[in-house]
Amino acid sequence: METYKIQIQGRVQGVGFRPYVYQLAQRRGCKGRVRNNEKGVVIYLNETHSGALHFLDELVHAPPKLSVITDTSIAPVATKKFTDFKIEDSLTAAAIHIPLTPDFALCNACKAEISDPKNHRFGYPFTTCISCGPRYAITADYPFERARTTFQNFSLCPTCKKEYQTSNDRRFHSQTNTCPQCGIQLQLVDGEGKTLETIQSQAIKKTVKALRQGAIVAIKNTNGYLLCTDAGNPSAVARLREKKNRPRKPFAVLYPSLEIIEKSFTLSLHEKQTLQSTVAPIVILKTETVEQFTCKSVAPGLRQLGVFLPNSGLLHLLMESFQRPMVATSGNRHGEPIIAQNGVAHEKLHGVADYFLHHNMEIRFPQDDSIVKYAGTVPLLLRRSRGVAPSFLKFALPDAPPALAMGAQLKSAFTWLSQGQIYTSQYFGDLDHFEIYERYQTTLEAFCKLFRTRPQAILVDLHPQYPSTLLGNTWAQKWGLTPVAIQHHKAHFAAVLGEHQLFHSDEKILGVVWDGTGLGEDRQIWGGEFFTYHKKSIERVAHFDYFDWLLQDKMAREPRLSLFCVMEEREREYIRYKFSETEWIAYNALLKKNTLKTSSVGRLFDAVAAALDFTDTNTYEAEAALRLENEAKQAVGQPLTDYLEGEIIENIPSKLLLKKILEAKRARVSKRHIAANFLFTLCKAIIAVAQRQKVRIIACSGGVFQNALLVTMLVELARKNKMILKLNEQLAANDENISFGQLMYAHYLK
Repeated sequence: METYKIQIQGRVQGVGFRPYVYQLAQRRGCKGRVRNNEKGVVIYLNETHSGALHFLDELVHAPPKLSVITDTSIAPVATKKFTDFKIEDSLTAAAIHIPLTPDFALCNACKAEISDPKNHRFGYPFTTCISCGPRYAITADYPFERARTTFQNFSLCPTCKKEYQTSNDRRFHSQTNTCPQCGIQLQLVDGEGKTLETIQSQAIKKTVKALRQGAIVAIKNTNGYLLCTDAGNPSAVARLREKKNRPRKPFAVLYPSLEIIEKSFTLSLHEKQTLQSTVAPIVILKTETVEQFTCKSVAPGLRQLGVFLPNSGLLHLLMESFQRPMVATSGNRHGEPIIAQNGVAHEKLHGVADYFLHHNMEIRFPQDDSIVKYAGTVPLLLRRSRGVAPSFLKFALPDAPPALAMGAQLKSAFTWLSQGQIYTSQYFGDLDHFEIYERYQTTLEAFCKLFRTRPQAILVDLHPQYPSTLLGNTWAQKWGLTPVAIQHHKAHFAAVLGEHQLFHSDEKILGVVWDGTGLGEDRQIWGGEFFTYHKKSIERVAHFDYFDWLLQDKMAREPRLSLFCVMEEREREYIRYKFSETEWIAYNALLKKNTLKTSSVGRLFDAVAAALDFTDTNTYEAEAALRLENEAKQAVGQPLTDYLEGEIIENIPSKLLLKKILEAKRARVSKRHIAANFLFTLCKAIIAVAQRQKVRIIACSGGVFQNALLVTMLVELARKNKMILKLNEQLAANDENISFGQLMYAHYLK
């Protein structure tokens, strides 16, 4: 009998893979060893050749539920005599070559335990097993072992140690195993920091009582703090809005159970499955039948709501007692990252939260909750964070040297390529805010230590003043590298080409990249771009006609300015009522000497929303576009008009499109119908350019393609015209995918 070495690669650490291998070896009567290593999981077996192959085959075809196997190898090695089969601790100092495991939502088995008075984990908020619990959030080093996580601070009690060592226990080698005797402790304090309760059950009971009385409570979940209050209490919600400086942006709402969600919403099968998945993201749902509080206070003026279910034992216990919808928004002040440290929470949220529910688990990588929205059956990832980040599992680049792509500015994320593995970080936010920039930088530094490597290439956005570009330039100088600048929208296109592995396609592919802003190669502000990809080359073939770009970020905050800039000069008097006399004189003077132009579809959405009087100001990013989509949905089912039919010769005539919209408004066409026609016109423009370019495959990226109604219309038009539509799937369509696109562009095109 020979000794065989089996190497398993992929998401195989922190998912119960070694216990699973052990149990398989026991069933088959195999002798050997299994341990984590820098590549994943390595197994040594005393077996015949056919026996070893059958062992590997069973692993590949029936792996643990949470695992993702990306590669395997098997080979004979020098004979070793084993008398039994054991799980060994990892012994490696090599650079890691594995995906990082994301956090997993509370599983049903653990949920049942903490709700069962007969179970010794009854009421324990931090119950986990091999199938659930924090992973990425608590990682200090890899391979994933308890001693390399922040759980090293909690020594196993005899009961937990027995579970850990018992092969048929579902906590066999569970690295996050704890219980009330040896585990994480809660602490409820008031706004001044005075301790009110440390007994777990009482802390939860008093927290629920405070929430019922309209209090705002900062609750430390396993991925960071949430600011919570009763969603059905308008005054409590209004107070939270005032304290967070968040006048109209919708809040996410945590529901106690799927059954309670279904009383208020009509869920599709996909939405139901996503809510209950191991990611347990926020899912944006339609609110036609939901209670009035959602539209009036939680999501003002919208007919949709971000809803999610408890993803941890702590949230489950709180909601099991609270039994009503609860606002649960990121624990931070406006423009700052989610908070994860108890002391920082008191410092930053003093005066916002009335109470704090702390615990003593250290969070190394804080993350916001991921967000998903469905366009029919098509999932649109709006924010890639908890439960998804940081690994990209679709493929690896085994022969590529290590690289760091810095991404953009507003929806910042970075991508790290190490040992062929691709890691795209969680969402951070706007890097113009110092605290977010600081979190972005410290996470980059943590990755550098974690992977025990330094990049051989630094990739940055073409915009020289983006904080990510400036930091990339600094790091490149420190390491003696020359940074590579990649145009923003070409990076978007490369991101969707990369996701679908289309760089090797023999067909010409149309890239449609629509967003708010990005510096173009002609030094103008791009955002409504059409590219083709063919034979390792990207070419800009069309765009929305340029219009004036005024006052930098102010234009993004005030849709009325976009309207002012897109309108023909002779028609501007029609919107004079939207400006003061001083503003009107100043803006007209600025326009006469302005040279900076834009093709931005994001700003075109703003202009149309302002023209239809949906809003003149954005209190949060893309508010105007969201309101426009919200209104357009009410016209679904009515015959739609293409305002540019026969008018697209080369580029898309932006000003003509707005003119047609204003004519329809003056003709008293329903504003909702005009909004729907606008979206339909945009989709028809894509098809028209695709037909002119004689392409069959259309790849779309950019924040505009997070508009569910636009995507739904486009999917249907592509089907009717026998075209293939490719969208971002594992990455958000917005600027979160820029860093991944930079990596793809540099790898395949530079």
